[in-house]
Amino acid sequence: MDNLNSSTKKFPSVSEFDKAKDDRFSQAVHQKLKRASVAIAGAGGLGSNIAVMLARSGIGHLHIVDFDIVDITNLNRQVYTVRHIGSRKVDAIKEILMEINPYMNVTTECMRVVADNCDQIFGNYDIVCEAFDGAESKAMLIDSLLTAEDGPIVISGSGMAGYGSANEIRSRRITDRLFICGDEGTDIGDGIGLMAPRVAICAGHQANLVIGHILGVDNI
Repeated sequence: MDNLNSSTKKFPSVSEFDKAKDDRFSQAVHQKLKRASVAIAGAGGLGSNIAVMLARSGIGHLHIVDFDIVDITNLNRQVYTVRHIGSRKVDAIKEILMEINPYMNVTTECMRVVADNCDQIFGNYDIVCEAFDGAESKAMLIDSLLTAEDGPIVISGSGMAGYGSANEIRSRRITDRLFICGDEGTDIGDGIGLMAPRVAICAGHQANLVIGHILGVDNI
């Protein structure tokens, strides 16, 4: 924010930000997105890209949870830059989002998500994006959140490794409250690693489902 405010250019007002979104999306759509709150579990390849996409789309409140630090090995697929290396991911992503829309509400928690604290962290949100790295962590979050009768919708990412066909990445409805995005097959254990394009495509599927749910549109 300090770097932005020191610019010779006039800093846009909140009304200018709102008008820009109204002109792009329509006022009705923008207001629904602006009133929405979404939680993101993980701020790595999936989570950081989801957060940026939702911020650009006008989501009013994002709550982001991660315990990790930005490392040089993250730069191949996550939204961070060299200046963020060594910073907590939740601090770095908040800084980035504030540069996209300084008037949105970004809350963060730097902590490890486990079964015992899932409800405490995410229980007040209608939509949770699962963006963890490991299969065990993914399963833990999904199982914990779906156990509660009135729990949130969970939009999970599964299978985005390598550099194969982008068309294999898709969105699927598993239950009324669980949606999976990805190819549901590729894994870094296959020796192909994670590449920016397919990770971002999977994150885009997740972000698009979030927007669809908020607007009441079935976009599977």
